[in-house]
Amino acid sequence: MAAIIRLSSVCRAGVKPWSFFQSTLLARPAVVLHKEHLQPHRLTARIHSSQPLYGSDSKASLHWTAERVLSIALLALGPVAYFSPGPVIDYSLAAALTLHGHWGIGQVLTDYVHGDTKIKMANAGLFLLSTVTFAGLCYFNYNDVGICKAVALLWSK
Repeated sequence: MAAIIRLSSVCRAGVKPWSFFQSTLLARPAVVLHKEHLQPHRLTARIHSSQPLYGSDSKASLHWTAERVLSIALLALGPVAYFSPGPVIDYSLAAALTLHGHWGIGQVLTDYVHGDTKIKMANAGLFLLSTVTFAGLCYFNYNDVGICKAVALLWSK
């Protein structure tokens, strides 16, 4: 059974809207009255929130800033790679794309993987995947045409 309650009717009843976001409220079972029989039904679903990865706000803020700087650098590397392809740009793209993917998949794992053993296995797999990706891109840059020219060859056909 699903119960839909308008936020305005809850606010009129004296409940503060920000109390919905407290972690203690998220962990408690809710009681919903069934309209036909007026019996309370317990909802036992539990909401999982992401666990904190960093001990202080300054480290999390620094990581967030580094993610944004990398995203902006990737936006700038696109036109630079098109207008002046070369080995420096190829290796910069290899590093930036690998790091960007590593951080993105790491956030997905943080959100969806629960349990200590599963988290350790997922992180080990992520580090392995990122290492193989970076090594493969560097191998491609060194032994083949490079990332910039490969993309240009794909667009030319």
